[in-house]
Amino acid sequence: MPAATRADIVARYGHATPHTWGFDAPGVVHALPSAEKRQIALTFDACGGPGGSGYDRALIDFLRTREVPATLFINSRWIEANPAIFRRLAAEPLFEIANHGTRHRPLSVTGRSAYRIRGTRSAAEVYDEVAGNRAELTRLLGTPPRFFRSGTAYCDDVAARIVTDLGERFVSFSVNGDGGATFTHEQVRTTVASAPAGSIVICHMNHPEGGTAPGITAAVPLLQATGHTFVRLSDALH
Repeated sequence: MPAATRADIVARYGHATPHTWGFDAPGVVHALPSAEKRQIALTFDACGGPGGSGYDRALIDFLRTREVPATLFINSRWIEANPAIFRRLAAEPLFEIANHGTRHRPLSVTGRSAYRIRGTRSAAEVYDEVAGNRAELTRLLGTPPRFFRSGTAYCDDVAARIVTDLGERFVSFSVNGDGGATFTHEQVRTTVASAPAGSIVICHMNHPEGGTAPGITAAVPLLQATGHTFVRLSDALH
């Protein structure tokens, strides 16, 4: 079945009233379906834009060296700023590329804000935020992305339904691993190393100046020593 068009989305949701706002809504995934396998999904956002288009080479090189799979949520602006790096990441089976939106906006049909970032203001703008980067990723990867996370990970319930109608699963998180790239390396280590089985951990790969890389470098061996393994989202979410 073809994905819904912009006109379809406006017709279905143009007058819908949202009832929730935050990290949760019907259909939003927060954790892996089973904790029995002691799996954890590491996810890393690349937000793009002013101050957000950096590349944490040390983090990615560590994941490569330890053969730790991860899902990378990448925004259109970051791709534009880092085309060669994106192509290399997209070619590596260790990593899975997911949709982090076109302009890194919180996903709202009423313009609600999160962390001082104004959200999309209508069903049409929700479509643009999701579908714009979906089209770019499909062009670059050859297949559409399976997973979406909005800028800031905030959404309302109407916007979350639109994501589903566009053929993607909205993935939030259960462990905030680096506090939006504000944590020190010790805070990252402590938080990530404490993640229980079945967690979806959110961190960032666009702030090499932050504590994410050294924190992840310290936390991953601790988790592995206690029997945890790491998966891409598509390895666990079917």
